[in-house]
Amino acid sequence: MASLAVLLLILSAARASNAAAVRVGLTRVHSNPDVSATEFVRGALRRDMHRHARFARELASSGGRTVAAPTRKDLPNGGEYIMTLSIGTPPLSYPAIADTGSDLIWTQCAPCGSQCFKQAGQLYNPSSSTTFGVLPCDSSVSMCAALAGPSPPPGCSCMYNQTYGTGWTAGIQSVETFTFGSTPADQTRVPGIAFGCSNASSDDWNGSAGLVGLGRGSMSLVSQLGAGMFSYCLTPFQDANSTSTLLLGPSAALNATGVRTTPFVASPSKAPMSTYYYLNLTGISIGTTALAIHPNAFALRADGTGGLIIDSGTTITSLVDAAYQQVRAAIESLVTLPVADGSDSTGLDLCFALTSETSTPPTMPSMTLHFDGADMVLPVDNYMILGSGVWCLAMRNQTVGAMSTLGNYQQQNVHLLYDIHKETLSFAPAKCSTL
Repeated sequence: MASLAVLLLILSAARASNAAAVRVGLTRVHSNPDVSATEFVRGALRRDMHRHARFARELASSGGRTVAAPTRKDLPNGGEYIMTLSIGTPPLSYPAIADTGSDLIWTQCAPCGSQCFKQAGQLYNPSSSTTFGVLPCDSSVSMCAALAGPSPPPGCSCMYNQTYGTGWTAGIQSVETFTFGSTPADQTRVPGIAFGCSNASSDDWNGSAGLVGLGRGSMSLVSQLGAGMFSYCLTPFQDANSTSTLLLGPSAALNATGVRTTPFVASPSKAPMSTYYYLNLTGISIGTTALAIHPNAFALRADGTGGLIIDSGTTITSLVDAAYQQVRAAIESLVTLPVADGSDSTGLDLCFALTSETSTPPTMPSMTLHFDGADMVLPVDNYMILGSGVWCLAMRNQTVGAMSTLGNYQQQNVHLLYDIHKETLSFAPAKCSTL
């Protein structure tokens, strides 16, 4: 294992020396066209609620490389985004959920028995790759590093069991060469990436073979590449023929007009909250009307509760109940359509009925999220969703754990830049399909 540790140090130095040499494109594929908008929302909301329940449980227990990679909507009716990359030598392509709310990179590995979920593509087989290795448990990117101590036993390797809001996975931490790039011309191979080789998982990962963590911890892809920054731009959910883009490294910089920047709030030191990207949301306006929300409603408290995170793995934005009720009342007062019970069809709390005479939703003002030093303006399509005969507020109240989340439905057609070194989030309105 000592020789592998030396090899990892050499590979890390190599990554740092040519940090700007990697670029990978991302492609977005939409949800199943046979799945209605209301079914899509209901499924996404179910996963969101599981994800938030996981956040609550965790709280209770509690040199810039440029990379881009293909990403697509989770299938058949998920709200997550999937990036495609390759692993091993020879490289095997695998789709993985891109998640800013976690750190671990993992994929299912052969042999994989009855405890593995079915995936469309071929399983990655470590014995078939000439670049596979087991990660020493005292590595800086090992989940077991804190337990290994200064002198771990010879042959020590790290077994993991990672729980998510929508499932779990277990296996052994390993190291491999990853290949980024959708075409031979832009492909770059990056050795020494630490990842999870899973041989047991739940069956809640539709459309993917694993997950790529983009969080703030040392195990995330962002940290391991030394990217320094990453950005993404999510195309509208209603656009079935577009692509989204994720970039890591210098090319992620925003060069558009109208860029706004807000600082990240320091995350709690305790894992897993330490991996989340917290923002300081100070208020919300509908049109020119500022809602009566206490400026500390979204404050992150000293005990790690509260706060607001931005998360690519959550679809529908959740707001602490006191703020949500203000938003709900404001929307209801502006819409003259009859209120409909959409709880069964969509899972959403506030819906309006559309009839043959009112098949087109009325004109609505924008919603503005007031962050510390920066306003994010959401057009109506970013906070209302049109379903089968109903028009619903694409937000929900959050009471469990009292942590609010800015979901990806509200992020569509917004180019977002996470600057890890400056500890800031920058954003600008964009037509994401043209980037």
